[in-house]
This record gives sequence, C-alpha cells and structure tokens, in this order.
Amino acid sequence: MRRFTGPRPARPETCELCGVVVPEEGHRHLVEPDRRALVCACTACALLFDRPGTATGRYRAVPTRYLKDPGHPLDDGAWERLQIPVGVAFFFRNAALDRLVALYPSPAGATESELDPETWQSVLGSGRLAALLKPDVEALLLHRSEGDTTCHLVPIDVCYELVGRMRLLWQGFDGGAEARAALRTFFDEVERRAKVPAGTGRAPEHAATATRTEGDRRP
Repeated sequence: MRRFTGPRPARPETCELCGVVVPEEGHRHLVEPDRRALVCACTACALLFDRPGTATGRYRAVPTRYLKDPGHPLDDGAWERLQIPVGVAFFFRNAALDRLVALYPSPAGATESELDPETWQSVLGSGRLAALLKPDVEALLLHRSEGDTTCHLVPIDVCYELVGRMRLLWQGFDGGAEARAALRTFFDEVERRAKVPAGTGRAPEHAATATRTEGDRRP
C-alpha cells in the first residue's frame, strides 16, 4: 500500500541551457525574443551572451544595471496621457516591432496597454533613459505614488518578478495592505540600486526625484 507522507519538495531551479542547479533567487536570465520568453541561466551561460556580438542570436542576456534620470521627471500631465489604470507600468522596446510595448501588473498577471504607441513615445521617448534602453532586455519602470511619478531603467526580469509578486499578494479592489507594502519595499530597493548615468544632469531642487518596488515570464 502506498503511503502519503506530504507534498513532494519543489524541484530546484536549473539553468535551461546546461541543466546545472541555480539559486532560486538571484540567478541570471536570458530573453528569447522570438517567443518573448525569459530563460533561467547559470552565471557561466549568462556570461556567454554578455559578450559583444551576441545580441543578435537566439538569446540575449538580461543586464543587471539600474539607472535613474533625476533631470527628467514626469509631471501629472504626462502620467494622464499614458492612461495606465494602476500606479505601476513598464515599457520595453520590442526589437521585432521596433516600438515600445507597455504592460502593467494586474490580478491576472501582466496586462498590455492598448494606448497608441505614439503617445508612449511622446511621453517617454525624449528622456535620457529611453535613449539608453536596450531592446527586449531592459524596461522603463514607472511608479505613480502620492502625486509623484518616477521612472527607472531596470532589467526586464525584475518587472516580471513584480508582476508575479502582485498577482500572488493582490486582494480586493486596491490590492490590499500586504501588496502595497511589498510594492513600497520593491521600489525602495530599485531606488537604492539605481545610478545616474554619466552625462545626465541632476534635477533642479524643486523637481520631485524621490522614489519608492514569478508568475508571468513573458517579456
């Protein structure tokens, strides 16, 4: 007779290229642009795709940089033009479409905005971060909180990490206290890691520059 001793332990994360076990958190990812999919990778395999000349192959390594541009804040009018129904959105340049794609977290996962892409370009395209954005592997992450809108350039995988976290924690109409606390923690960490890129001017004193944070895996 078969004995049931409880749920089986979760299978460890593995590199999808070589099969080696990788840490559950903190491992690198690759993007497969044709499928708009994230692929788990060990450090050694990720480094193979960090080399110059590998950005046109099947996989592209997700960078690890976080950037901010305090000299290019977004005002209330800019956020209203984006017509995002929640306080968080991320935008990445899809190389195949050659345009920005906008997504935002929801209880159902990552939801794509249907707003005219020309509007996104007019709001975000003139900034320093948009000029530095690498197609498919990085995103412009926007956060609207207490009247301020901030923008960071981040690895695309952390955006989907946020989507998964919100999907797991979301309760009720507004997400609930636990989801809001996780969101603050997430954006505190983004701000801590973000650097000002060389050649970017600092914001005037009156500009708002303060910032606050696995489900879907499809960039």
